[in-house]
Amino acid sequence: MDVPDDAVLFDMDGVLVDSETYWHRFEDDWVYAEAIESGSPSHEEVTGMNYREIHDYLTAEYGTTVTKEEFVAAYDDRAQSLYGEQVELMDGANDLFDAIRAAGRKLGIVSSAPQAWIGIVRDRFGLDPLDLILSADDIDDPGKPEPHIYEHAAAELGLSPGDCVVVEDSVHGVEAAARSGAFTVAYRSTHNAELDLSRADVVVDGPEELRRTLLD
Repeated sequence: MDVPDDAVLFDMDGVLVDSETYWHRFEDDWVYAEAIESGSPSHEEVTGMNYREIHDYLTAEYGTTVTKEEFVAAYDDRAQSLYGEQVELMDGANDLFDAIRAAGRKLGIVSSAPQAWIGIVRDRFGLDPLDLILSADDIDDPGKPEPHIYEHAAAELGLSPGDCVVVEDSVHGVEAAARSGAFTVAYRSTHNAELDLSRADVVVDGPEELRRTLLD
């Protein structure tokens, strides 16, 4: 398996932190229960998408009962305690980051989450220094599952997507990375155990297998 050695780009939600379980609960308790007009969306329909685009998608497919501003405000409010108090960092993440840096590879976080949410995680868990922190809010193009965010990330590092390894956990995220041409690693955990992640170049189960894939 020929893994590129120029850069490693990590998705945040569901990879670096176990936030998807909490977001799924929020979707069940408020988004799908109160903020849509009808229907029963699955979590995978929106997981990995930017929250502004989630509102657009739900409005088109199911109808929404709240404005986009109210929707965004509810997510922003939930994010404060979710990232600031509840989520846990992937086991061994800081050591893995140190090893990637020591190998002379570029290191970044590329996320559908806004910079403010990423900042909470970076500060709380001491993930800096990073060569790149890119949010879907930072680009004008559509977010995941479109490939643009990873194309932008590679360009900002002076690389092509094919020079980068991307670690993703959602169907939308894996699709975005694969379509960009990056070497795509799907990170399997409890929240995505049943998802079809076959678009990835390799699927790993947990942090130890991820470390071996990235470093061996």
